[in-house]
Amino acid sequence: MNIFRLSGDMTHLASVLVLLLKIHTIKSCAGVSLKTQELYALVFASRYLDIFTHYISVYNTTMKLIFLGSSFSIVWYMRYHKIVRRTYNKDQDTFRHYILILPCLLLALVINERFTFREVMWAFSLYLEAVAILPQLVLLQRTRNIDNLTGQYVFLLGAYRALYILNWIYRYFTEPHFIHWITWISGLVQTLLYADFFYYYFQSWKNNQKLHLPA
Repeated sequence: MNIFRLSGDMTHLASVLVLLLKIHTIKSCAGVSLKTQELYALVFASRYLDIFTHYISVYNTTMKLIFLGSSFSIVWYMRYHKIVRRTYNKDQDTFRHYILILPCLLLALVINERFTFREVMWAFSLYLEAVAILPQLVLLQRTRNIDNLTGQYVFLLGAYRALYILNWIYRYFTEPHFIHWITWISGLVQTLLYADFFYYYFQSWKNNQKLHLPA
């Protein structure tokens, strides 16, 4: 494992911890899209079907369990926790996320590395992950109010994807026959979707810095 892959995994893990911290400690999910969290739960459920049948390492299995457990925990909090669910911006989180699922599944059936159930589900998870952030970005555009923890969560997700692109570039030049077009293209699409958020995030940060400058 190279430094870019490890940094990407740790950044991804940090994004999840930041979101869980916001929900569990503050008892609020304001500004968080349930639609995006449901899509991520589906992403990890379809990607890690082999969690108990295909062992790679303790690290790999641990990360799979963390992402599966955390994604479903977040969905449960937002749907069923008696306090947290009251803070959910249901009226503004209206992106029809289910329309993303079928096209991703059809694409996975047509474009995959091998036409087996596990490989199709793996490709489906990659395609769905590429667009799963869309409901969250739309919600942030509508509210135009990014609190620190929600902003950090989305920022860390974008950083995780950027680090994974560096990981792929590194492996392409250091490992023979390392070519995975499905992973690369879907990852690039996902990273590009964060561009608008990053622009708005840094603009908000700059404005906040100006407000704190002495007159």
